[in-house]
Amino acid sequence: MLINADFTRRAALAPEHYQWVPSPQNGVERVMLDRVGAEKARATSIVRYAPESYFPHHMHPGGEEILVLSGTFSADDIDYPAGWYLRNPPNSGHQPYSKEGAVIFVKLWQMPATETRYVAIDTNDGANWQTQHNREVCHLFSDDSEQVSLQRLKADEALFTDAVFTDTIKGGAEILVLDGELIDAELADNAKTYTRGGWLRLPVDVIPQIKAGVHGATVYLKTGHLSKVIGVKTEEK
Repeated sequence: MLINADFTRRAALAPEHYQWVPSPQNGVERVMLDRVGAEKARATSIVRYAPESYFPHHMHPGGEEILVLSGTFSADDIDYPAGWYLRNPPNSGHQPYSKEGAVIFVKLWQMPATETRYVAIDTNDGANWQTQHNREVCHLFSDDSEQVSLQRLKADEALFTDAVFTDTIKGGAEILVLDGELIDAELADNAKTYTRGGWLRLPVDVIPQIKAGVHGATVYLKTGHLSKVIGVKTEEK
């Protein structure tokens, strides 16, 4: 299965165009944002757990990255309410479930085999935020190949504002709108607006014209991670 599998091209999905697809487990469905492979795939998805739904214990040979968007996601008897960011390194395993229901952003098979760090960060905790270049930033993960953060933009503020931010997207960028709205002015006469749940993926060496709407925006931002990804040009749904 190939979905948005050409990583040399822009990809985007607005929440009004979500298509929920059942997973192999009852009560769990997903929106496939990009995917290369069948059930065990390099994949980026929005996953929705119905109340009292679960997955049996399973392994993640290629690692797993999670941001809890709503509800409470649980794994191995630990609860993670909305706002928690998790990284489970390659060859880790867990038994995920949700008692009340949850929606999570998930990335699978996108970590190097050498990654060993477990990460669990509560982005609701103000102590995890800092001011960087006059912007509030919550740093989530960083290594030689990628940088992950949450960023709060003021009204009409450009996402990539100066040499510091534009330099970070030479290796590509991925954005998920968590609050407010983003305006993508790639085409000046046809700007697109992405509200909460909107997702964009930008190829390497692109400096996009993206800014917050009139009420600002909070976004998940990952940069640098596409520099070694080979674009698969044959697309199928």
